[in-house]
Amino acid sequence: MWWFQQGLSFLPVALVVWSAASFVFSYITAIVLHHVDPLVPYISDTGTIPPERCLFGIMLNVSTFLGMATMYVRYKQVSALSPEKPKILRLNKLGLMLGWMSCFGLCIIANFQKCILYYIHVLGACLTFGVGSLYMLVQTVLSYLMQPELHSKDIFWARLAVFLWSCSSILSMFVSSVVLYSGLYGQNLVQKLHWDPQERGYTPHIISTVSEWSLAFSFLSFFLTYIRDFQKISLQAVVSLQGQTLHEGPGSFRAEEQALLIAGSI
Repeated sequence: MWWFQQGLSFLPVALVVWSAASFVFSYITAIVLHHVDPLVPYISDTGTIPPERCLFGIMLNVSTFLGMATMYVRYKQVSALSPEKPKILRLNKLGLMLGWMSCFGLCIIANFQKCILYYIHVLGACLTFGVGSLYMLVQTVLSYLMQPELHSKDIFWARLAVFLWSCSSILSMFVSSVVLYSGLYGQNLVQKLHWDPQERGYTPHIISTVSEWSLAFSFLSFFLTYIRDFQKISLQAVVSLQGQTLHEGPGSFRAEEQALLIAGSI
């Protein structure tokens, strides 16, 4: 059995591989069609113009589903490992809520392009990266609270390092974006897809775009730390019949079941 076939480890692997592919494929398509500059464009700029916009949207929608599934499995795993620790259970529920909010933000990014509905797109980015960073923080704290009995110290330090990486990327992108869009370098820069290295504002633009790519891959790296944990878990669906046929109501089935029990006792 291959390592990615153990337990549910294929879930974080699929999430990381598929999400990275959505960035790379839309980037390659946009470059080939000369829609953006080859040197580090914004990720959103590579999904602005058709046909890469269609590819970008549908692939990120799939990433949203994979992210929600991965976060749910992580939630169930922590709940099963620490059933009698209220503090961990509360943090675990908070983490699931934050994680799904982040996934909703990713869905907004996929379906509301930057050059068309900018403010909604920014809202999606804030949910994805801002709330997503809080999700990473909660999971890092959970890893700390669960060591050394349930988690190794190496996993905690790895997640802490990735979390700090994402925070530094957010800070760098925020500062450079504020400087870039402050009005010092012109207006309507949001719609600008091509940049000349000699023009004013190019340096903060590059810092902002590099920070965004760094932030995206820090998120993907965080989910890579789930692989080892997910190798030790599996989920099963339990089917509970509420009736002997599909047209019976639950009440009639229970009444019939009670009648059979009474008949058996007599």
